[in-house]
Amino acid sequence: MKRSTLLLVILFVLGLTSNARAQSKTREQIIDEIAAKRKELDSLEQQFLDVPDADRTAFAQLLAQPNTGLIRLLPRETFDSEAYKKSGKTITMRGGGAYYSFVRLTHEYGYGSDIELDHDNFSVGFAGYDYGIIVPVSAMALEDSSGEGPVARILMDYQPPTIEPAIRKEQRRFAEGTLIDGVRLKRTVPVEVNATYLLRSISYDQSDVLVGIKVVRKDSDGSVVIAWKLLNKFPVPRPVRNKEEVIGSVLHSYNLNKGSL
Repeated sequence: MKRSTLLLVILFVLGLTSNARAQSKTREQIIDEIAAKRKELDSLEQQFLDVPDADRTAFAQLLAQPNTGLIRLLPRETFDSEAYKKSGKTITMRGGGAYYSFVRLTHEYGYGSDIELDHDNFSVGFAGYDYGIIVPVSAMALEDSSGEGPVARILMDYQPPTIEPAIRKEQRRFAEGTLIDGVRLKRTVPVEVNATYLLRSISYDQSDVLVGIKVVRKDSDGSVVIAWKLLNKFPVPRPVRNKEEVIGSVLHSYNLNKGSL
């Protein structure tokens, strides 16, 4: 047998052996490998979402306070788009890193997400009955912010409705923009670097919070780093879902405002 032919035979046998070894993995081993790779991917995504150490140093005074943080939001139109997903350069977490919950402390979309970054705009309220308000208050220092001040008091005093028609009406009202005590209130505002905002996020059956945020930076990929401070947690709002509850809610409201029937 020629030397070259012998070499080909040896390589062929080695290939068969390698394939046999690969196919000999058990299903349990394969699922363990999947779990390990998923854990590695989650770690890489968190690194991609991380903020610079310089920003943490700059906001050390704020971060020393309870219920505060420093996060990055990715632009939804890029990292959660179909074109981006098809390219393979994708963020696998639901929502593409464009959302954040100040209660659950996660970027994962759903279950009470409080803020979204999309086309250089911040938005509040994304699904079901959920809605919210976000207002620029650039004169306020985030480190010193509280539930006081005229704009904060409007957001603090606001009472979300419980009956579906009234909830839908409020969703439309803040989507279009409305005035309360001379202050313009909307669910969407443009992103401005160094600007400070107050945000009221109402997520039925999940949470209701007032949060102060400040835009620290905007990076070349369109992502923004924001500092945040949770100013107040309100009772979790519960929608009225059946006829008996609606009647009881209407009667309760009537008794509070007009006196007993």
